[in-house]
Amino acid sequence: MAISLQKGQRVDLTKSNPGLKKVMVGLGWDPVQNSGKKGGLLGALFGGGGGGPEIDCDASVIMLKDDKFVHKGDLVYFGNLKSSDQSITHTGDNLTGAGEGDDEQVFINLDQVSAEYNKLVFVVNIYDAKRRNQDFGMIQNAFIRIQNDQNNEELIRFNLTDNHTGKTTLIPGELYRDGKEWKFAAVGEATNDVSLSEIVQKYS
Repeated sequence: MAISLQKGQRVDLTKSNPGLKKVMVGLGWDPVQNSGKKGGLLGALFGGGGGGPEIDCDASVIMLKDDKFVHKGDLVYFGNLKSSDQSITHTGDNLTGAGEGDDEQVFINLDQVSAEYNKLVFVVNIYDAKRRNQDFGMIQNAFIRIQNDQNNEELIRFNLTDNHTGKTTLIPGELYRDGKEWKFAAVGEATNDVSLSEIVQKYS
């Protein structure tokens, strides 16, 4: 059974699952429907819901060396679907967030992640948020989960329940090294960064 985390919690990943080598990280979200909620109302007014344009959320992975981003090949996103060390593969962009289950998926070969990387930061941002007047108050049911890619067993799930109205970037979680093991931190923080380049700059 998957471990269900709360914001701020940390949990062993590999130590609790001996032999774990390959994982799938699934990220999901749904647009708020126009039902009188603030997010839905804003979406109707500013083009984020109802008959307006879809909200295009993008999931990315920032690979850090000593907590720093140092090379453009260490950013895995819809424009660069594989890390420079070939350990991380992004399955591609989902333009709407509609439907059940994961909206975007990232596959990670933990054994293949170069030892120089100490942390993998998972980020979700709204594409072109400023021009479209969209924010995470228009998104609901956001989650991040980690699944054993060898047997499809879900190991960790973190459902993000905070109200992030006005925020345009979400950091749901991080995978980080602890000695020879990997751990997961449920971050659940939101920022006002309006582009992926702004987010990455903070880690540079």
